[in-house]
Amino acid sequence: MDILTLAKWEKGLQPFLGTLPAPIVVEKYSQGRLDFLAQLKKEIPAEVYEPPVEMARTLWGIRFRTPLMNAAGMFKNGECYEMVAMQGAGGYLGGTGTWNQRAGNTKEKVYLPFVKYGKSNAASNFLGLPNDGDSENSIRAHTMGRMLGCPVGWSVMGSPDFSGEDKLKYLVSSMRLYENAGVDFLEINESCPNTGEGKVQDNGLVERLTYVKTHFLDERVLDGERKRVIPVVVKFSNDTMLSDVPMLVEVLCSLGYDGVNFGNTSTQYEKQREKILRREQKLYDYFTQTFGGGVSGQPLRESSLELCARAVEYLKKSGPTQEFNVIRTGGVETWKDVEESQRIGVLLNQWYTGYFRNFSEVGHRVYERLWER
Repeated sequence: MDILTLAKWEKGLQPFLGTLPAPIVVEKYSQGRLDFLAQLKKEIPAEVYEPPVEMARTLWGIRFRTPLMNAAGMFKNGECYEMVAMQGAGGYLGGTGTWNQRAGNTKEKVYLPFVKYGKSNAASNFLGLPNDGDSENSIRAHTMGRMLGCPVGWSVMGSPDFSGEDKLKYLVSSMRLYENAGVDFLEINESCPNTGEGKVQDNGLVERLTYVKTHFLDERVLDGERKRVIPVVVKFSNDTMLSDVPMLVEVLCSLGYDGVNFGNTSTQYEKQREKILRREQKLYDYFTQTFGGGVSGQPLRESSLELCARAVEYLKKSGPTQEFNVIRTGGVETWKDVEESQRIGVLLNQWYTGYFRNFSEVGHRVYERLWER
């Protein structure tokens, strides 16, 4: 069965799955997701789609041929670069990676719990950063073929398996591996909901960011051996309070970071439940109460836009001395969403749930159809 047929078959099964007990639905979706991704890794589109040149955006001197690319978590181990580049993606983001290899979460005998709320254009996951480790993946990043206009970034995070200064040392070591591997930019994930990490209220945030500044950002100066300064972006949750945005942007700018991404999945289960259709709320309640995890997709559309708008507004007033870009992630799935981002001054978007929803309809034309509007 080809990948598009498989995706459409799964979509057609959604009404039937809704009649099954929630534990069985989660089990089937979790295994089905793994099977689908295994098949996806083998995919090569029949032809290359080249987006219209007017879609291109330049950030930090890097050309992204469209303002849309995948979010972290979609391709954790460097899979599918050739596929998304041929589809017309504006860029590629690997990870989130950690210094050490991680198997990810297992709970209630379900490996990497995941469920889709198809009618609500949303999903939940409790994955827990499964990845092959940054040593292995930085080698893959180095050997990855490149297509013009589709730069490669990598998402990294301090591993939850370490603590204190060791955790930060390993994070910086990972960043150095990817820098040496030739990736075009880095994204630090400060917002993973599936490991208990990354709360803005965590008093250690500034200390962590300062450590990275001292041990990585300040060493990016050009010299006889260093040919470029690699941009570093920090990603926060879509649950970030609007009132915290100016403080976060100010801290990042003052420390020499190059951008901010709002944001990752949400753990505000009651708030997001209002955006889940009634017929899917029972499944939603089971997953969030049993596994927790992060909610993604259309329910985050409004919060991601609001957070990014506040960040752009602050930047206009503060006038940072360096180039500093705002990236939007959460609920992006249509051309209208990209236009809304452009309206507030956001040049680059990332998608995940929206990508797979569109893929289930048009397969490898996922970017082409978007620009057709």
